[in-house]
Amino acid sequence: MLKTKIPIISLVFALFLAVGVLPENIRAGVPVPQENYGAIAKKFARAISVGHLSQRKLDDGVSAQAWTNLMDSFDFDHSYFLMSDVNSLTNTMFMIDDMVKGGDVSLPYDIYAMFRTRVEERYCFVTNLLTDGFEFKIDEDYEFRRRELPWASDRAEQNDIWRKRIKNEVLAIKLSQELTEENATNQSASVTSTNKPVVTAEENVSKRYKQYMIIIQDMDSESILQRFLSAVAYAYDPHSDYMSPMRKEDFDIDMNLSLCGIGASLRSEDGMARIMEIIPGGPADRDKREIRLTRDDKIIGVGQGDESIESILHIPLNRAVRKIRGEKGTKVVLEVIPASDPSGSTTKIVDLVRDEVKLEEQAATGRVERVSLADGTEQKIGYVRLPTFYATMDKKPGQKGYRSATDDIARYMAKFNSEDVVGMVLDLRNNGGGSLREAISLTGLFIRSGPVVQVREMNRIVVLPVPNNAVAFRKPLAVLINRASASASEIVAGALQDYGRAVVIGDSKSHGKGTVQTVIPLGDDDYGSLKVTTASFYRINGASTQRKGVQSDIVIPSRFEGLEIGEDKMPNALPWTEVAPARYVPVFDMQKFIPELKTMSAERLAANDEYLKYSKLVEHFKEAADRKKLPLHIEKRRELIKSDRALQELEGEITDTEMQSGSPALPPESEAEKIDKAEKGKDLVLNEALLILTDLIRLSGGGDLNMETEGDLTTRIMQIFGGGQ
Repeated sequence: MLKTKIPIISLVFALFLAVGVLPENIRAGVPVPQENYGAIAKKFARAISVGHLSQRKLDDGVSAQAWTNLMDSFDFDHSYFLMSDVNSLTNTMFMIDDMVKGGDVSLPYDIYAMFRTRVEERYCFVTNLLTDGFEFKIDEDYEFRRRELPWASDRAEQNDIWRKRIKNEVLAIKLSQELTEENATNQSASVTSTNKPVVTAEENVSKRYKQYMIIIQDMDSESILQRFLSAVAYAYDPHSDYMSPMRKEDFDIDMNLSLCGIGASLRSEDGMARIMEIIPGGPADRDKREIRLTRDDKIIGVGQGDESIESILHIPLNRAVRKIRGEKGTKVVLEVIPASDPSGSTTKIVDLVRDEVKLEEQAATGRVERVSLADGTEQKIGYVRLPTFYATMDKKPGQKGYRSATDDIARYMAKFNSEDVVGMVLDLRNNGGGSLREAISLTGLFIRSGPVVQVREMNRIVVLPVPNNAVAFRKPLAVLINRASASASEIVAGALQDYGRAVVIGDSKSHGKGTVQTVIPLGDDDYGSLKVTTASFYRINGASTQRKGVQSDIVIPSRFEGLEIGEDKMPNALPWTEVAPARYVPVFDMQKFIPELKTMSAERLAANDEYLKYSKLVEHFKEAADRKKLPLHIEKRRELIKSDRALQELEGEITDTEMQSGSPALPPESEAEKIDKAEKGKDLVLNEALLILTDLIRLSGGGDLNMETEGDLTTRIMQIFGGGQ
């Protein structure tokens, strides 16, 4: 394709002249690229095209996707720009690759100048609109999901979109204040004090847009470069990213857990701080109240102690994170859009005391469960919850102070064996991964030898096995997963499923993250770094865990099932692929029992009133996630909010581990064991998994599974012909 370079600045001037707006922003001190930004762009271009697993060239295809990413990074819901603005920039759609390779980073700064003008115009429109007021008895809807919709064709269409948008925000705040006052007596003192309206809904909305305008006006040069190069990186896959010096500093802090905060991994999305993961052992994970943070909640406001909440909408993520972090022991108050209501029609207030992530609470924990059966007998089942795959990185196994997930779980297994448990549940729900070495060695506790995972790098595929070892636990096994189980969790669950060693229970599939990222410095500290995807995981059956994850043998959905969670929901995610299977032999024929296990579980759950309520809650989450429009008639909206809040209250009564951020699973004989059992009693998914495991034990005859067969085919052949041990 022939590409002609057109000076971008001339396009911007042409646009402003066409719509009759003087380019004040271009002359009025807007940020400009720094001297070394061209060199950064050139190094970035070389590093990503060579370093990315796909080995994809930085070409027109990448350029087109990067252009879309860049436009959306400024105007994510297609509401500020007009179609004429966008059309004036389409000539640059296939030029970004050449710009970055040539060190030309002017484009995002010119788009920023245009966007800043549009933000200032919209603020003026909003203030005038709020002065006129709204009629809330008109039967009309607001389509709040605009990302896939086209930009407005003209100013009249844009103004009508914005009229409904602002009307929606004012109505939401009015009704939220109304319902909060009604329910104040049922709230804790700390929550009601932060919920009390101190300004009118109109003042609140006006303040919000004024703050956003100031944030855009104050955007610095580094943030604009960050948006530009990140837009290019995201065109390769959603986990690759450019980290500017400030972004890299935040990344290092998160990796080292060296500053106190709430214990959550955040990502900027649609101008909000989306919770990607609740970190085990952190304040958010330890919070067991009904109103708490969960994965995919979106933080929109932050308050310090008893001070008023400040909006963080649209501010750069690093600035939002700095407001959330703070001194250990201090209180932070968060205004949050729940994951269960992505429309934002309801919010919740969560207060937390900042603290370090407690490593002890990241560790594996276990106990012996006593499961009552229908015939009046009781069976003992071992239960282990693993929040993350951890290991002491600066020490070797056997050295003093060394600790690992495998060693800790092995000790629980020894306890289980001594107490004659008849089976075990390994809970990997909400486990986002961790050490690959630990995933392999943990699998080795259940099989004698053989491959565990295949890793594809650029030019080779490496099969990673467990060594020939003694099996620590031979009895029937169930593995619990959900859509938040990712990476190392998927490796373990997939390997145990492929060997026939475990029945996998939970959401229809796990998260589906089958890739590995590496951080590559681009030069001196002021050049930043590239986080780039360099490898991918494959199961021993040859299937990738990318996108498809690990499918459960028996599906008992969590609330995550209906939400936009998973690699397959992320833009530009790498495709599912497969490679040749590794050489392995299943150790048990688990699949022959699955149909009957499904039938018995379904019959049991159909007669369980608590589970039927729970299913209704799961369905509500799905309906809310699929919602695209909101009523602007006050009575219809009031009923919708009351319905949503009633189901949120039900969430506090009926829960699963996903909602609870994990049943505490404290060690037996602990003073907190009674609390632990009470929380476990709410975990309907775990309770049913225990019963499924007892069904499996009965159907399979119980006792140790036949695992004399080696997992590795080569070793097995040697045994057959007398070459093995």
